[in-house]
Amino acid sequence: MTMYDGSYKHIFSHAQIVEDLLRGFVHEDWVPQIDYGSLEKMGGSYVTDDLREREDDIIWRVRFKPTLSGVEGGEWLYVYLLIEFQSRIDPWMALRILVYTGLLYQDLVKSGQIVAPNKLPPIFPVVVYNGESPWRSACEVAELIEPAGLSAWRPSQRYFLLDEGRVSEPELAEADNSLADIIRLESSPEPEVMRQIIGRLTQRLREPRYDSLRRALVVWINRVVLKRLVPAERIPEATELQEIDTMLAERVVEWTEKWKQQGLQQGLQQGRQQGRQEGRQEGRQEGIQEGLQQGIALGEITLLRRQLIRRFGPLPDWAEARLARASTEECETWADRLLEGGSLEAVLGSPE
Repeated sequence: MTMYDGSYKHIFSHAQIVEDLLRGFVHEDWVPQIDYGSLEKMGGSYVTDDLREREDDIIWRVRFKPTLSGVEGGEWLYVYLLIEFQSRIDPWMALRILVYTGLLYQDLVKSGQIVAPNKLPPIFPVVVYNGESPWRSACEVAELIEPAGLSAWRPSQRYFLLDEGRVSEPELAEADNSLADIIRLESSPEPEVMRQIIGRLTQRLREPRYDSLRRALVVWINRVVLKRLVPAERIPEATELQEIDTMLAERVVEWTEKWKQQGLQQGLQQGRQQGRQEGRQEGRQEGIQEGLQQGIALGEITLLRRQLIRRFGPLPDWAEARLARASTEECETWADRLLEGGSLEAVLGSPE
């Protein structure tokens, strides 16, 4: 398990984030019927040896609310969440989910939690994906099996996919919860935008009952988000969200200048190479001057391109071409649009 997986898994080990996932991103009729106060993370006492080997999974159970008929003391249904964290596309994920679901059912029977003639409880498998490329693998295991005239005998098992990089800003705004802000942080926004997000998280999670969740978020931001934002920097680890906000306020100008300088150095190098190729002193000087101008814009374009890829996945040729010839003014305009644009076209404009 990577550092990213471990810290992110810790975040989803908190009931509030699981509730945010269901309420904010799963638009099905049964979601409002959940008694979120009954959310319970399954520990070692619930799993047999087969499932204990699945250490990367997080399994929750939750009761439905009593039916309108209100027979007190009646059996409630349970919903189990199998949460898989993926940063790479797995073409066999639907098959893996089928196997994990079967193992969980088998465990419930072996442990005596489900006894015949009672039926097995429903399971809601969830895959959380944060990779740059859009998820293209089948979400239904039947799609992986060649029918060959035996369609009626194919197993059927779906999973719910949360492809974080493809959740639009309007969807995040509609969810309006802590998980939505965590997904926004996944895109490694500029420090000023990050400060706004952290400010909202600080306000949302200010109550003492969220102390553990706040600590989990601080670890993840320290070790993953900030490392991704400024990989070359050695940043002292904060212990509270407010400390991260203060640090960002102090360093936002410094980091922005460093990004521009990196682009400037690339432009200078390009200019020197151009001058050497021309083989004349005049050509070298002109090349260096041109490199200086290109370098300033290149630093802004490099940052913008990285944010676009994190938000929308690999850029098509028309977008790469538009960035390559962009002016400083255009970059600033696109950076403003990126905060609210729900698609690549909404940010850069329609393809020519």
